[in-house]
Amino acid sequence: MSASCSSWLLVVLEWIPEFIIGHEHGLRHRQYVMIYRDAATMCKGARMLTVNDVLALPVVQEADPQLLCADGLDAELRWVHVTESESNVDLLFGRELVLTTLRNVTDVRGFLEQLRDAGAAGVIIEAPGEAELQVAGLGFPVIRLRRKVRFVAITEVIHQKLVAQQLADLQFSRSVHEIYTELSLSEADEQAIVERTAELLDAPVVLEDVRHLVLAHANADLDDWISRSRFVGYLEHTGRSAGAENWLQTPVGAARRRWGRLIVPAALEDDANAALVLERAGQALTIARLSGRDDRELLYQARTSMLHELQAAHGYGDKEIAVRAQSLGLDAAPYYVPLVLSLAAGERTPTETQLAERAALEVIEQLADTLHLGVLAGSLKPGYLAVILPVRARELVDSALQGFTRRLAEQLAEPVAIGVAAEGPLAACLARLDEAAHVAHIVPHLPTRAQPYYRFADLRLRGVLSAMGADARLRAFAHTELDGLLSPLDEDGLQLLELYLAHGGNKSALAKAGYFSRPTLYARLAKLEDKLGVSLESAESRASLQVALLWYRMHG
Repeated sequence: MSASCSSWLLVVLEWIPEFIIGHEHGLRHRQYVMIYRDAATMCKGARMLTVNDVLALPVVQEADPQLLCADGLDAELRWVHVTESESNVDLLFGRELVLTTLRNVTDVRGFLEQLRDAGAAGVIIEAPGEAELQVAGLGFPVIRLRRKVRFVAITEVIHQKLVAQQLADLQFSRSVHEIYTELSLSEADEQAIVERTAELLDAPVVLEDVRHLVLAHANADLDDWISRSRFVGYLEHTGRSAGAENWLQTPVGAARRRWGRLIVPAALEDDANAALVLERAGQALTIARLSGRDDRELLYQARTSMLHELQAAHGYGDKEIAVRAQSLGLDAAPYYVPLVLSLAAGERTPTETQLAERAALEVIEQLADTLHLGVLAGSLKPGYLAVILPVRARELVDSALQGFTRRLAEQLAEPVAIGVAAEGPLAACLARLDEAAHVAHIVPHLPTRAQPYYRFADLRLRGVLSAMGADARLRAFAHTELDGLLSPLDEDGLQLLELYLAHGGNKSALAKAGYFSRPTLYARLAKLEDKLGVSLESAESRASLQVALLWYRMHG
């Protein structure tokens, strides 16, 4: 498009009526849909102009056109270019319809080949008379006008139609933009966006995640959807994917964090316009997902940062700590209880751990809202979440803990281990989070877990051994006591010793429990004593072995 035409088009756009742009009048969605449909109709009616369309124009027909080469008559035009010289061919950008009289052309065939190679959509030659033109096999349209015509009359009509098409495209694009901007500003959710998109396209629309699970849909046939969708490959752009179902789709989510796609599982009259709508809808869905979680994500990050900062050396006074915590939603209270949840991070990948932490934080937030309780929750370290629970009186600590932890366990998708430290003022509570985390780390190693939460006192010997896990002297003691079963490793012997100690060294009780027959049990215990080099009848030996075995099971 020439510079002058571009300027003219911008001037025209400045005069687009306000009922199309809709800023000053605050149009509602219904009015936007009407505007969209008007623009869509305009775009469909003003399809791209082709060489064949130009051939049918009255101004061309009046010049008695002769079709010398009919190849490529469906080629779409971008603009019109008039030239009389072979030296101007390099001015073409492609898809121009060239008008010429061949006045300054010496090699007609060579000139036409140059135009074709430069990407011209076709040529109209004004050549009255009976002159022969060698155009056979050129492979693009060549039209001869056998009567004189003013080229400006042809270019004027073509320019009007091309500009009208471009203007309609711009109006359509702007209308679509306005619709989805309005949806985003009104904080429409995923289902609302999908329903509006289906209304605009007058076609079914489906939003699915990366596992092909349907998150939202409108007017779609979902019969056997997952199986069908699995055979339609994902695209990183808007378009149709080769597969069993040739669906129009667009990816949804940030470029490197796609979480789904938006699909039109139906044939469409106009793929180009539909693709524009679908792509804009995908962007709106991405914004909706981000804005829907953004506030909470920022809040979780702020709380986590504060917990880490206050745990480290900081020099803040009690009042400043309280002000900062309360600014993040913690209720003011005379006492606070530190809780730490262990999510078994060692059994998950880092990404799975992050997702589990996020899910647990959302449950904690929802539970706190339900109880009308302002807690402070954040990530303490990978796989461990800290919760500061406000309590109005010391005598209410146990009941508050029971109610909160039991309801939390019911709402979490997976079981967690909960460690609790002593209540106290906020600064002391924050300082005891490490103790609560230590308890939460030990809880999964307990033989039974009948309580919703545990304190250090509940762990007894296991708590002491866990706290001394890195002590080289205790390690040497445990490995020396169990050396006969560890070098080489005798797992059956370790299990037998564990069962024997669990029954308090009572052989009869162990036999009655149904683990072994008496002769077999006595024989195996005698062999166990030989390997250990001690008498299992000795209370001191059993105590030493109990400590060694507990340490080994916890630390290896």
